[in-house]
Amino acid sequence: MAKDASSSTQRLETAAALPPAIKLVGINKSFGPVRANRDIHLSVQRGTVHGIVGENGAGKSTLMSILYGFYTADSGTIHVSGKPVSITDSRHALALGIGMVHQHFMLVDNFTVIENVVLGAEDSALLGPTLSKARDQLKQLAKDYGLEVDPDALIEDLSVGQQQRVEILKALYRGADILILDEPTGVLTPAEADHLFRILKTLRDEGKTIILITHKLREIMAITDEVSVMRQGTMVKTLETAQTSPGELAELMVGRRVLLEVEKGPASPGDVLLKVKDLVVTDDFGIARVKNVSFQVRAGEIVGIAGVAGNGQSELLEAISGMRDQTLGSVEVNGQAISAFGDDGAARLRDAGLAHVPEDRLREGLVTTLLEWENSILGYHNSYGSGLGLDIAKAKSEAAERIEKFDIRPANTALKTANFSGGNQQKIVLAREMERNPDVLIVGQPTRGVDIGAIEFIHKQIIAMRDAGKAILLVSVELDEIRSLSDRILVLFDGEIVGEADPATADEGALGLLMAGVHEGGASGESETEARLPEHVTPIEKTLTEMSPRVDKDESQ
Repeated sequence: MAKDASSSTQRLETAAALPPAIKLVGINKSFGPVRANRDIHLSVQRGTVHGIVGENGAGKSTLMSILYGFYTADSGTIHVSGKPVSITDSRHALALGIGMVHQHFMLVDNFTVIENVVLGAEDSALLGPTLSKARDQLKQLAKDYGLEVDPDALIEDLSVGQQQRVEILKALYRGADILILDEPTGVLTPAEADHLFRILKTLRDEGKTIILITHKLREIMAITDEVSVMRQGTMVKTLETAQTSPGELAELMVGRRVLLEVEKGPASPGDVLLKVKDLVVTDDFGIARVKNVSFQVRAGEIVGIAGVAGNGQSELLEAISGMRDQTLGSVEVNGQAISAFGDDGAARLRDAGLAHVPEDRLREGLVTTLLEWENSILGYHNSYGSGLGLDIAKAKSEAAERIEKFDIRPANTALKTANFSGGNQQKIVLAREMERNPDVLIVGQPTRGVDIGAIEFIHKQIIAMRDAGKAILLVSVELDEIRSLSDRILVLFDGEIVGEADPATADEGALGLLMAGVHEGGASGESETEARLPEHVTPIEKTLTEMSPRVDKDESQ
């Protein structure tokens, strides 16, 4: 650690002799009455990794959107490599050497890697020479930065980690010397995140400048040289990473001390409230995405499902919640088998005592053109009457109570939901589902894109529901979240449960390997929770022991 701190300090001292890669002076930006950026001053040294952290709505994305040309600042100046510039759009930003890798990839799934890389950067109407040049450049970029990816592979056939490399390649191909990465590890396995960090360090060591927007303070501490903290549209402080701590950063972000570790006592499991047996779920093309999955969740416990996005978690949650038909198998809530078939499947499950916080709040959890109070009763509106008999006063009153309890900002039930930040939109969904006092709560990606203060609050609410005797099924791509909240962990890969673990003893490396589909064959058998595992897979407790020599070997390479 001391060596890393020393090298980081040396980089900053060397960079200080050069003009900053980016310098923002007095940046202001308002959207109507909302001041998103207030007199922002920021200096990013060349050849460093600079982190930007802050709560949802702190103004990080707005600031980076100004730098990348999506927005124009109301006032203030931007300097690139010591020269004042006026960035009019993203093409202009790229011409100045600024590239951006978005949280949600901007790739065409049925195009090849090389076609995505040249898309929008063609030299002429004749693609042959462009593709030939791009192939040579991709080969060199792969060699220089460890960005290996098959140029002829279809995007839809690549892992999420490989798709992210394509996004970085796109920016580098267009000549970017300054890379902005927005929440880059949100959908990566631990191994993929580690590989990304190695790539970023190589890029930095070759003179590239990296601006990293992330909510994960561990990543800030691991990869950045400096970190800037924003709060409520202002720049609070910029620190040398080696001279700060996660606790200090969290306090600067939120304005108070933040509990970084989840505090929870031991679980006291009761009766089985959710039972899934031999469940098979197919997608819209008839392909099985969930394959003979069985497990159960008891009152007073949290069962976490770990896995890389795209391995059947979404289809599993949709089938259990009634959003998707169950192909085979059964789902029981409170001992009652509930069919999800038909448009009213979700309503039947809600009536049986199940609530659902979907993975994608914008696509599945909210109607952003509706007002906050209208979203707060979605799915439960029948309990407020119907048609002209809808008790609007009651709905608004209860929405206001939830706003206060869940600290939803701004505290305005008459505001369109689209005008709330991502973290506050998530709180609207959580409040709607949790405050219905369900027996079973299934939660998908509870803190995706959510800041540290809101994460703390959401985790406390989930633990409180467990302690109140509710059965909770948690799905998250965040391994730290799964390990800290869960009382038991199931690992899902390619639609099957491939392992089970006690979070108190589970090894992150072995869990990561299972999430990536690397496991040993062995004897089958029932787990302690009667969750049936596929015959070709051992429970993770045995896998941890058997895999430990290989894990050590892999880590040493």
